[in-house]
Parts: sequence; structure tokens; C-alpha cells
Amino acid sequence: MEEPDRPRPSGDAASRLAAEDLAPYSQAELQERIALLEAEIARVKAHHAKTAAHRAAAESLFGRPGG
Repeated sequence: MEEPDRPRPSGDAASRLAAEDLAPYSQAELQERIALLEAEIARVKAHHAKTAAHRAAAESLFGRPGG
């Protein structure tokens, strides 16, 4: 079941990462960070696809909400 729409807390992890100063990182550390972020992007995309498929299946079975 989906969570009700709630405002996201300010200062979430992605916002903190985007604001972080990257100057202190070495080239190797930056490459590691890129790999971790790409893995997280893949995880989020997979979850998005899974939930979109679940929602589409529910809508085809029960119809669109409000319509």
C-alpha cells in the first residue's frame, strides 16, 4: 500500500550530498563516490519501475482512482 503524500523532510540525503564540497576528495575517492551514486541511481530506478508496474496492474484491475 502506498504511503500518503507527505512533504519530504528538508535536508534529505540527496540534498546534503549536492551541497557537499568535493574539493577535499582525491581522484580515487571521487571515482568511488561516482560508482556508489550510480549504484544508488540504479536501485532507485528499479524501485520506480517496480512501483509503476504495480500501480498499472492495480489500475487495470480496479480502474483509475477518481475516474
